[in-house]
Amino acid sequence: MKRNLVLFATLFITALSINAQVLNPVKWSGKTEKLSETEYTLIFEATIEDKWHLYTQDLPEGGPLETVFMFDSISQVDNYKRIGKVKESKYITSYDQVFEMDLNFFDREATFAQTIEVLNPNLKTIKVNIEYQACDDARCIYEQESITFNLETATKATIATLADSETPSNVASADDNKADAKQDTTAIDSDVETENESKGLWITFFTAFFLGFLVLLTPCVFPMIPMTVSFFTKQSKTRAQGIRNALLYGFFIIVIYTLLGTAISALFGSNAMYEFSTGVTFNTIMFIALLVFAFSFLGAFEIMLPNSWVNKVDSGANRGGIVGIFFMALALAVVSFSCTFPIAGTALLDAATKGGIAPIISMLGFSSAIALPFALFAFFPSWLNSMPKSGGWLNTVKVVLGFLELAFAFKFLSMVDLVLEWHILSREVFLAIWISIFGALGLYLLGKIKLPNDSPLPHISVGRLCMALLALSFTIYMLPGLWGAPVELISGFPPPMSTNSESPYGVGNTKPAAFSGGSGTAVKLPEHAHYGPNNLIAFRDYEHGLAYAKKVNKPIMLDFTGLTCVNCRKMEEQVWVKEHVFNVLNNDVVLISLYVDDRTKLPKEEQYESELTGNNVTTLGHKWLELQQVRYNTNAQPLYVMQDTEGKDISKPVGYTPDAEEYHEWLSKGVDRFKEN
Repeated sequence: MKRNLVLFATLFITALSINAQVLNPVKWSGKTEKLSETEYTLIFEATIEDKWHLYTQDLPEGGPLETVFMFDSISQVDNYKRIGKVKESKYITSYDQVFEMDLNFFDREATFAQTIEVLNPNLKTIKVNIEYQACDDARCIYEQESITFNLETATKATIATLADSETPSNVASADDNKADAKQDTTAIDSDVETENESKGLWITFFTAFFLGFLVLLTPCVFPMIPMTVSFFTKQSKTRAQGIRNALLYGFFIIVIYTLLGTAISALFGSNAMYEFSTGVTFNTIMFIALLVFAFSFLGAFEIMLPNSWVNKVDSGANRGGIVGIFFMALALAVVSFSCTFPIAGTALLDAATKGGIAPIISMLGFSSAIALPFALFAFFPSWLNSMPKSGGWLNTVKVVLGFLELAFAFKFLSMVDLVLEWHILSREVFLAIWISIFGALGLYLLGKIKLPNDSPLPHISVGRLCMALLALSFTIYMLPGLWGAPVELISGFPPPMSTNSESPYGVGNTKPAAFSGGSGTAVKLPEHAHYGPNNLIAFRDYEHGLAYAKKVNKPIMLDFTGLTCVNCRKMEEQVWVKEHVFNVLNNDVVLISLYVDDRTKLPKEEQYESELTGNNVTTLGHKWLELQQVRYNTNAQPLYVMQDTEGKDISKPVGYTPDAEEYHEWLSKGVDRFKEN
C-alpha cells in the first residue's frame, strides 16, 4: 500500500509539472550605478528558487550550458564600449555525479556586473540579452531574458563599490571565485553536496586501495614483505619494539605517498587539473605514458631510477632509529618505482581530475594497502610461514597489469581522436584492439604466449586457468560489438557508434535494424532525416518532419529534448531500447526531435522577437523552446507529444517516464487514436 501511495504521488507530481505554468525558477532584475560622467556599472541580479541551480559563465565542455550575456555589437560601436568582462558573485563548486565533472553554480541568488564607457552622450538605455540554464534534481530549463538599463536613473556608486575596482562589493572575478568557492556554505543544498563529495572520496579511497593491493603482488614489492618484517622482528631487542618499528615503517610509507598527493593537490587545484585532464595534451601524455609502462610490464625493458638516487636513500637507511626507518620506507618507494609508479600515477591522475583533496585521499588509500601487510605480519609473524613463495607467478601478475595498462592507453587515445575529429580510432577499431589485447591475455595465461621474463610453466594452476577463462569470455563478449551490439559492460569506454566510418552500423551491416521497417528490407533514409538515438530515423526540423508524416500517413512523436538533458538520455538509453517501445518508434510514428539548446544561428530573415517573452529568437534552440512554451505552457525537457499529420495533438503530453510499460501504453494509445481518425 505504501509503495502504491509513493507511486501515485510521483505520477501526480509529474502530471502537475507538465500542466503547470511555465517554469521560471530564476527571476532577473537590473540596476545601474554611475561611476563617473562616462562610466557606469550594469548590475544583473538573479533570484533563484529553492533547490534550483543557475550555472556560471565558465563551464567545461560536455556539461550544462553556461550563463551568457549578449551585448548588441552594433550598439557598442556607436554608443558604448565594455570595460573588461562580466564579473560574477561567489559561486559553489561541486563534483556532479551525473555530468561526472566539477561544476560551478549559484544557489538562491547571483549577481553579475559589467562596467561600460558611454561614447554617445545621447545614449539613454542599454538592452542586454541573457541566455542561461537552470536545473533541479529532475528537470532543466533553457531560457532567455532581456534587461533594459536606464542610464538616466543610475544611482551613484557607493564607497564600497568604488573600493572594489568599480565593481559591486558582492561581485568577484572568476579567479576570486575559484579561490573561495569551497568556503561558500550558504547554499541550501550544502548538506547534500557534502554527502555527495564524501561518497566520491570514499570511492576514490577504495579504488586506490585496490590498486595498492595489486602493487603488493608485483615482483618489486612482494618479496620485500617477509624480508622487511623479519629484519624488524629479529633485529629488535623485544617483540614490542619490533612491532613498533614495523608500524613506523608502514606509517612512513603512508606519509611518503600521501605527501605526493598533497603536492599534486596544492600545485594544480580542482578546476585547473580538471580542465587539463579533459584536454588533448593530457590525454596524449597519458596514452604515451601508459604505453611505455605497459611495454615495461610486458618485459620489453625495465624502468629504473638513477643508481645514485638509490645509493643515497640506502645510506640514509643505515642511520638507525626513526630516521633510519623513514629512509627504509623511502627506499621501498624508490626500489619498487618501476612497479608502483605506473599504477600509483594512474590512480593519482584520476583523483586529480576530481579536484579538492581527492589526490590526497587517493594516495592515502594506495599507500595504506601497501603498508597494511607490514603491520599485520609484525603483529602475527607466524603468518609469514603461510605466505606463498616468490616465483614466476609474480611476473605473471606484472604482465597481466601490463595488458590492462595497454588496454586503458587506447581509451585516452580515443579521447584525443574524438576531440580532434580524426576519425581514426572509430568504435569498431577500438573494439578490435581491445578484443586483440584481452584475447592475447587469455592465451598468455594459458601458456600459449611466452614473454621475455617468464619462468618455465610445467602446468597451469586453477587460479590461472580461471583468469584465462575470464579474459577469453570477456573477449568473446566484445565480439558482437563489431556488429553493432551495445556491449553494456564497457559502456562509455568505446567511442560512440556514430564514429564508425568503414561500417557505420557495425561490421557487415549496411543498414541498422531500425531502418528495416520490421521486414528485413532496407529503408532509404528520407530527405532531411538523420540517424537519431538508437539508430531511429529522426528529424531535427519540425516542418520537414511534418511534411514526411503527411507523405507516409503516420502520426508524429514530437520529442522536445536537449543536448545536455540527462533525463532525455535516460529515456533514450533505458526506455526507447525496450523492444516493444522501439518497434512503435521505428515502425508506427515519425520521430521529430527538437533540441531546445541547439545554438545554431537562424538566418537573419528568420530571426524575430518573441511575443511571449519579448526576447530575440536567434537560434534553432530558441525557436523550438518558443514553440514548446507557446503550445504546451512548459519549458522543461523531456516533453513528448503525439500529433496527427496536421500538427494537432491527439494525446496528452508526457514528460520523463522511466516506466517502459507506461510509456509504451501512452505511445500505443496515440497511434490507435490516429488510426481511428
